[in-house]
Amino acid sequence: MTGSTGSTGMTGSTGEQHGPVDPQVAAAIGPEAVVKATAMPGGFYNDTRLLELTDGRRLVWKRAPAMDAPALTHERGLLGTERLFHGLAAAAGVRVPKVVHHHAPVHDGAAGEGEWLLLEFLEGTTWDSERDRIDPERRSALRRRLGETAARIATATGPEFGYPQTIDPVLRGPDWPTAFGRMLAAVLADAVRYGVPLPVPEPELAALPDRFATELAEVRRPALVHFDAWEGNVILAPAAHGHLDLVGVIDGERSFFGDPLAELVGLDPLGTAEHDADLLAGYRTVTPDLPLHPAAQARLALYRIYLALIMRIEAAPRRYDPDRTHWLTTWSAPRITEQLALLDRLSTGRA
Repeated sequence: MTGSTGSTGMTGSTGEQHGPVDPQVAAAIGPEAVVKATAMPGGFYNDTRLLELTDGRRLVWKRAPAMDAPALTHERGLLGTERLFHGLAAAAGVRVPKVVHHHAPVHDGAAGEGEWLLLEFLEGTTWDSERDRIDPERRSALRRRLGETAARIATATGPEFGYPQTIDPVLRGPDWPTAFGRMLAAVLADAVRYGVPLPVPEPELAALPDRFATELAEVRRPALVHFDAWEGNVILAPAAHGHLDLVGVIDGERSFFGDPLAELVGLDPLGTAEHDADLLAGYRTVTPDLPLHPAAQARLALYRIYLALIMRIEAAPRRYDPDRTHWLTTWSAPRITEQLALLDRLSTGRA
């Protein structure tokens, strides 16, 4: 919900048709020629095109903004993270688009050059586009499948905590309290850099990782977290019985290594996924032990604050239209304050 970056799975395509693709992309594709390149809808960050080849295959070409374009601190090298996510998720038994080629600028002087990723096209439609056609019984089944998928993603383990795509260790750490503290500090610094007002004083937010270090320290394994697997990034397709089934997950570029519980926040950015009995039932078919005790509730509140801050602050570098910016601003303020109030209540109970 932080802005789907351009779907890599849909039935068909819409948008303005573009001219020839970059020669580097053509070289990565191989001998087959691109007969059509069409802009894909649904993205707020990357430029994404559907490439149709002479042999009938369809590929997705995702191009990140130029390296010198305005962005949040963690939004550097995101397509490298997506490449990593797809490899780890596939090994864990989750269907994701196969990576054909990843290109990342390597020269300091290439500030205007962007990173790009070439992926196989994942057939299907996004869940959010089918929402009105899904009856309650089918939705329950899909939520169970989504819970199972989230649990499978979390079985993958990273080498350390935090965002994997940056060379600078500012977004990583040897333990989860350190890494999450750095991740939150970077977002708060982005608010200052882009002049985005916060709904509460910055020191109150900055103190949260230290204040809840004990709860964060319960996370001992750097699990893979998609953190953006809302319905716009979940692909459905008709199964043999004719009903829509969950066939894959896309856009893993905002993933990190951390607390598996954080996935519940990304699955439902506006709600509380831990109250979804179907989703939890599906999750527990893979991982029976999903803690929801007070310490876990505190961590969920921390991740909701973190995601709400990202959604609020990203409007500035992305130059969202006034209506979208206004919605994000007015939604995020009470979301953050209600989660802070929950943390206060949990602190009282802890004492």
